[in-house]
Amino acid sequence: MSKSDYYEVLGVSKNSDPNTIKSSYRKLAMKFHPDKNPGDKEAEKKFKEISEAYEILSNPEKKQAYDTYGHEAFSQGAGGFSEGFGGGFGSFSDIFEDFFGDFGGRSSTKREQRGQDLKYEVEIDLREAFTGIKKEISFDTLIRCDDCSGSGSEKGSGLQDCGACGGSGRTRASQGFFTVERTCSSCGGAGQVITDPCSSCNGEGRRRKNRKLEVNIPAGVEDGSRIRLSGEGAIGQNGSSPGDLYLFVSMEEHQIFGRNGTEIFCNVPISIVDASLGGTVEVPTVSGGKVKVKVPAGSQHGDQFRLNGKGMPALRSTSFGDMIISLIIEIPKNLSENQKNILREFNDELDHSNSPERSGFFSKVKDFWDGLT
Repeated sequence: MSKSDYYEVLGVSKNSDPNTIKSSYRKLAMKFHPDKNPGDKEAEKKFKEISEAYEILSNPEKKQAYDTYGHEAFSQGAGGFSEGFGGGFGSFSDIFEDFFGDFGGRSSTKREQRGQDLKYEVEIDLREAFTGIKKEISFDTLIRCDDCSGSGSEKGSGLQDCGACGGSGRTRASQGFFTVERTCSSCGGAGQVITDPCSSCNGEGRRRKNRKLEVNIPAGVEDGSRIRLSGEGAIGQNGSSPGDLYLFVSMEEHQIFGRNGTEIFCNVPISIVDASLGGTVEVPTVSGGKVKVKVPAGSQHGDQFRLNGKGMPALRSTSFGDMIISLIIEIPKNLSENQKNILREFNDELDHSNSPERSGFFSKVKDFWDGLT
């Protein structure tokens, strides 16, 4: 079955910028994440599909290769691109080398079959992002086989040079004027083969296991941040080095605060009386504290106040951003007859100086209408 177009999977166009691609991926990943759709095989399949699409389209080199060659860019028949997240994709010089090897038929070294990179989505709230947090995560991975110590051979048996490549890990074939060199298909580039495979891991030197790992999420981390944990991915075949583990951080929406980088935003409702007469309002901070803010008499809806250093910490820094408070003037509802009468009497006492914005606006409206006639 042919794979779906990566752009169609993410619902973006070929010319979409990285931010658009990332935003579309985040929305779809949150919608189809297995944790939010337990037991839903279709959602799990969709999540894997959009993750694979984002892995390619978020990497400039992989995206360029996909735009040029399509899915064939990542199949073994198209120059040796490895599948899986970050599984060894290099630059276009790697493509040339996979097609032609060392030009002129010079010898090449064996390539270690590095383990696959893994990715894990971890969701945190704003407070956890403010303080930083250690979280235990659980994921399926490949670990070293203890019975053969990762060698892939039964205890006491060894390895022998691959007969197909003579132990080099590469095979050559002449095609016209060129000598084409490829990874040996018999040994997978290892240069050696197992004579007596381990019965526990069938000669791979590794086995699948659910692993628990405590990870550190630093203070100041933002939504969409990627954290690389070197060597914490799946182990490679026959004792080869492991890949990396990538944590993708997503943020839960907060019921009080909004965030943009290191700035924190908070909408604070006040009564029309407090806005008119002035006063103080007690506002919470993301640190868990509170601060009193003086509201000047005559404050208007949308007026803002900046509290220096009351925002989010900057990542890997001792500095903090600011907190910005916006006043939301609440118009009273469900008035009693007495309250309505008081407001009518109050309105009768008002003059133009009490509402300069309103008076100025309607004065301009009158001039506009007069100009039409």
